[in-house]
Amino acid sequence: MADQQRLTLPIGIQSFEKLRKGHYYYVDKTPLIESMAKIGGYYFLSRPRRFGKSLLLDTLRCLFEGHQALFEGLYLHDKWDWQTTHPVIRISFADGIVKSREELDAHIWHQLKVQREKLALPQPPAEIISGEFSSLIRQTHAHYGQRAVVLIDEYDKPILDNILEPERARELREGLKNLYSVLKDADPHLHLVLLTGVSKFSKVSLFSGLNNLNDITLDAPFSTLCGYTDEDIDTVFAPELHGLDRDAIRQWYNGYRWGSGKVTSVYNPFDVLLLFQKRELAPYWFESATPTFLVNLLKERGVFTPELTAWHSRPALLSRFDVDDISTDALLFQTGYLTLKDIHEEVPNRPLYKLGLPNQEVEISLNEALLPALGVSHAVFDDVVIRLPRLLKAADMAGLEAHLKALYAGLPHDWYRNNPIAQYEGHYASVFYSHFAALGVQVTVEDASHHGKVDMTVDFGGHLYLFEFKVVEQLPEGKALEQIKQKGYADKYRATGKPIHLIGVEFSREQRQIVAFDVETLLTQGGGQGRLQK
Repeated sequence: MADQQRLTLPIGIQSFEKLRKGHYYYVDKTPLIESMAKIGGYYFLSRPRRFGKSLLLDTLRCLFEGHQALFEGLYLHDKWDWQTTHPVIRISFADGIVKSREELDAHIWHQLKVQREKLALPQPPAEIISGEFSSLIRQTHAHYGQRAVVLIDEYDKPILDNILEPERARELREGLKNLYSVLKDADPHLHLVLLTGVSKFSKVSLFSGLNNLNDITLDAPFSTLCGYTDEDIDTVFAPELHGLDRDAIRQWYNGYRWGSGKVTSVYNPFDVLLLFQKRELAPYWFESATPTFLVNLLKERGVFTPELTAWHSRPALLSRFDVDDISTDALLFQTGYLTLKDIHEEVPNRPLYKLGLPNQEVEISLNEALLPALGVSHAVFDDVVIRLPRLLKAADMAGLEAHLKALYAGLPHDWYRNNPIAQYEGHYASVFYSHFAALGVQVTVEDASHHGKVDMTVDFGGHLYLFEFKVVEQLPEGKALEQIKQKGYADKYRATGKPIHLIGVEFSREQRQIVAFDVETLLTQGGGQGRLQK
């Protein structure tokens, strides 16, 4: 595939027709929509922003309207009954921001009017939104002799755009509920309904009575419905890979998983396409999609940042999202900052989800965005970016100790008084972890808890650094380094041949400063025995 002709990168293309008629790359998703499209039913799919949900809906629209030529060469072309078409009603909340119930209702009225005109239904509209939507569905079925397909894009965006204004958000939720409530009784006139969005609001709050809504967000057969796989990158986009580090691309952008077992992870298309255009690794998606309220909410709730690498949650929490009850688990998972890593079932029928950061882009960017919330200013972090890599490459322990002490000394006292996170011992460990992770060095959190303890490995510049972090009342206790040795944290790294630095860091809660920085270095010899230096 290396000599494949280069095509145009489909950056921002949400029209299936434009993409197929133009000279664009296209990843064939029709094998994944075949059963859903043929069987029909009511479906719900949650994916973070910029994952291709709008293009997916437009692909389904073109399929049901019978645009056969657009599917030539694709998987579904020879497997679809092109003689049977279904009229499509498509409603989108992707564009614009509504700030009141009146604006929302006006937006819905406009959309319903456009759909009525597109479907050539001349009957005058009803007087209320629910009546008009119901009438539109019934008349569409009667006029075309086939059940209608309803596609709703970004169904939750009006609420999310106003999530920091709860009263307004509740008004908008009721306006949307008024629209969606029509779908239950319209069942005899519907072949397929698909709603997509970022968040999953509870059925009670937004889909009252719609008990047959099939949430396919974590269903393995649909895990790659949005996003690019490794195979897609290596085949479809093969001409774009020349001159780029393939492993670095995978480390930076791959890692989103929606489903359990041997589910294929995916890349965010927005990241990949901009990478191929600009030819350099950068946090394209994070910079375009991260809402301020997310960072503020994590700050308010005192999130222990090392836990982001291994967060555990019950399935119910991942779908517990509403105006008055925003679960931290659901917020981070649904917006794409955490992804599904594994599922444990210690108790039968009571699964526990293990979540984690999907890739290096999110780990670096999210931790950098959280540093000011932890008391580390942008100016201080800019200095860290210059200084810390040099210290790690040189294994300058005295310099590293001085750097960390300066970091904690720079936390403003006003910040301690004004932020509830200072009540948690985990705050000190969060600052410690996040300033390394934001730098982009390879950080592995071995163990994390809310008791002020974090075991962390940093692999950088040909050296391995194993940190044990403890909070003491005032005076050093010498237990941090001793614990690293007693638990044998270094054993699994002996075969690397890299110098291993065991570092016990003790932080005084009273002095708000490091009071012990104990170091021992294990010099490995080709994976065999080494010697210990203090």
